[in-house]
Amino acid sequence: MPEPVKQYNTAVEATLEVIGGKWKPVILFFLTFGKKRNGELVRLLPSITQKVLTQQLKELERDGIIQRIVYNEMPPRVEYELTPYGDSLKEILHAMCRWGDVHVQRTYGEQAQIVAHDRLSQHEKNI
Repeated sequence: MPEPVKQYNTAVEATLEVIGGKWKPVILFFLTFGKKRNGELVRLLPSITQKVLTQQLKELERDGIIQRIVYNEMPPRVEYELTPYGDSLKEILHAMCRWGDVHVQRTYGEQAQIVAHDRLSQHEKNI
């Protein structure tokens, strides 16, 4: 039986259905800088559990936003990267980051710190 046709009040709903939630936009943001291994994502997102990270990665892969690359090595090596379709989100994700920087400074002032900035290399911060 075919799935019923979805209806949205706005296209923003469709976007959030795919990339919404606490972790997906952050995972995708880090992937805009290139391939990441599971361990790298865990280090970049220290509050996420392995179970939730795995679930989010599977959902993003299912939706065609990221791809999982398995290398035929021992021990096995797996990397995640944006697909060309997922790459189309880069501008949106970077705009969200810039807006967040302004919001944090406006709300909390100079004492505020965005920890991820310290985790990204200097060339990755220049978005």
